[in-house]
Amino acid sequence: MKRTLALAFGSISYIIFFATFVYAIGFVGDLWVPKTIAGTPQLPLFDAFFINATLLAIFAVQHSVMARPGFKRIWTKVIPQVIERSTYVLTSSLALIALFWFWEPMGGVIWTINDPLGKALLYTGFAFGWALVLVATFLISHFDLFGLRQVWLRFKNKPYSNLGFVTPGPYKLVRHPMYIGWFFAFWCTPVMTVTHLVFALATTVYILIAIQFEERDLARELPQYRAYKNQVPMLIPRLNKSRRGEDVIA
Repeated sequence: MKRTLALAFGSISYIIFFATFVYAIGFVGDLWVPKTIAGTPQLPLFDAFFINATLLAIFAVQHSVMARPGFKRIWTKVIPQVIERSTYVLTSSLALIALFWFWEPMGGVIWTINDPLGKALLYTGFAFGWALVLVATFLISHFDLFGLRQVWLRFKNKPYSNLGFVTPGPYKLVRHPMYIGWFFAFWCTPVMTVTHLVFALATTVYILIAIQFEERDLARELPQYRAYKNQVPMLIPRLNKSRRGEDVIA
């Protein structure tokens, strides 16, 4: 693939991702966007549940299967290596866009928090979650994670090199601060509808399962990760600071 085409593809994929990310904030938070996770039910409960479960399953399968090293080895025989990450980002974004478009509200309310302080705390937790997700990506190289670094290096005719294994900021406390951000983003809401609960439960279960595969791959690819895994907890920070990870685990 020509360098200019690779850069254009990677850039477009990133723009679509970022627009999808911003829309997701409004979708989950029932804010700004024309269609959100809540809303007025249009279908019978079982039909809506089946559609939503299918959409979540499609995203989960796509997001996990395409992230596996075995799939990547096969996939890069079909597409150029330089756009493998951008392709993953694009297909993940398209799966989310399909979820937003076809999602069906199911009605019903699990809880409603009317207390001003309670609402403020939940909205703060919601904002904290999305901010943590984004910040966590920048701490471990946002542009490499979303494929821009790869196509930019190709455009500059420079070889790609893997980044060093670093554990900055919250990565000293837990191995997966990004996933903690997702938990805050999905669960912190003053109005928990049945639809939102289904979404939050499904994504939480998916994350807890996906972590196992991700950790297995990281331990195989990065010998340093095994030491890091022994020193730093997965999701819940330890009170004992003496076991935190170092900036760079050699």
